[in-house]
Amino acid sequence: MTDGPGAAVAALVRDAQEVYAADPAALAVLQDYDRRLREPLRVAVAGMVKAGKSTLLNAVIGEEIAPTDTGECTRVITWYRHGDTPRVTLHPRSGTPRALPVRRVEGRLQLDLGGTPAEEVDRLVVEWPARALRDLTLIDTPGIASLSQEVSARSLGFLTPGDAPSEADALVYLMRHLHASDLGFLESFQDTAAGQSATVNALAVLSRADEVGAGRIDALLAAGEVAARYRNDAGLRRLALGVVPVAGLLAQSARTLRQSEFAALAALARLERTDRERLLLSADRFIRADAPGGVPAGERAALLERFGLFGVRLACVLLGGGVGEPTALARELARRSGLDDVLRALSGQFQARAGQLKARNVLIGVDALVRSRPRPGTAALATSIERILAGAHEYKELRLLGVLRTGGVALAPDLAADAERLIGGSGVAPARRLGLERDAPADQVRIEAVLQLRRWRAVAENPLTDRSALDLCQTVIRSCEALLADTAQEPAARL
Repeated sequence: MTDGPGAAVAALVRDAQEVYAADPAALAVLQDYDRRLREPLRVAVAGMVKAGKSTLLNAVIGEEIAPTDTGECTRVITWYRHGDTPRVTLHPRSGTPRALPVRRVEGRLQLDLGGTPAEEVDRLVVEWPARALRDLTLIDTPGIASLSQEVSARSLGFLTPGDAPSEADALVYLMRHLHASDLGFLESFQDTAAGQSATVNALAVLSRADEVGAGRIDALLAAGEVAARYRNDAGLRRLALGVVPVAGLLAQSARTLRQSEFAALAALARLERTDRERLLLSADRFIRADAPGGVPAGERAALLERFGLFGVRLACVLLGGGVGEPTALARELARRSGLDDVLRALSGQFQARAGQLKARNVLIGVDALVRSRPRPGTAALATSIERILAGAHEYKELRLLGVLRTGGVALAPDLAADAERLIGGSGVAPARRLGLERDAPADQVRIEAVLQLRRWRAVAENPLTDRSALDLCQTVIRSCEALLADTAQEPAARL
């Protein structure tokens, strides 16, 4: 499906610039909105302190460029954008932005504020030639509920400003367990980013998933069961598009696996089984100086820091099972860490909706500007905003998704679940909407879309269907018609 409202919102911003041509402050805001529509989607990574935000961000990017220690830089909002050459720029709260040195130590980017206190920094902007950043701008935020109220306020003020749209178009929210504070924050982000429409544009990640199973080899299976329970939690369902478990540390290390680490892991995998199992009983035993195997204690300590006990155990199992090359091991570790599921969710839920998510936030911003600074011409802008919101099918889908996830529709549970999937609750790719395999052939997609269109037309025409559900049925029918149009074969009107 297309991003629909993007062109209309871009035209609205141009019209607004003409209306506010004599207002430099408003014009600067509108020019920023114009750039925002043309830039990659902005996805913020947020969560409580020690949730593993920077670690997951490194895993998604595929390089260790986000600091994971507790230094000054982790207290600063940091933007990661694509750039042809590495560059780090500090933007102070007042004054002129300045370049910072780009230094890497053992493959890790070292960020240094150069003596500037964190509270005086508005943001850091890291430009990096990473493929993952071509279509996404990732924003690392300080931990919410930090011991420092000032640090927490910085994140909350950025993500939920209250009087303006959030600078993030979508959110990846990391949590170790589901708490009321997590739901409270997601509620605030939804209200800020979506006005009164209850748009769902957040993804929840059960981070540090290996800890759910105490580092056992089947830890991700246990974490998957926990994530499934959270997906069905009534409070979370209406706020997040999904819940995905991931072992962030393993994901980061798999994506940045070094040859020396592969050699050390391979040596551990060659140990006698009883010796290896005894060695991997606990972290303390693993780094003991008198452990067998020919891998020095210092190297073992480094492996533990980089992979965790779960990652080392899993790597040994994979190496013992026939995975014999660094690239193959890295790929399999990343897959088993849950990172592939995170990347699929980012692609299917966010990147596929990039145009409409960006346009939605810009629309909110223009609406706030028009309401707060009326002048000749703003009445016409307000009318255009209402027309876009009323006519864009993509926004009807997002609003309806929020309604469905609150259980506020008079439909049988199986119909409600199918409706949620068809309007993009599991991803916006045609096959995902139709419940087919990702690589389903076009003919199969079209046949299923025809069947779903007929089914939902019948539901809408059924006199027993509650009148309150008719608008939902019409939205689902429109989604099915759009799926058929996307196949570019027989027009839906001939069905």
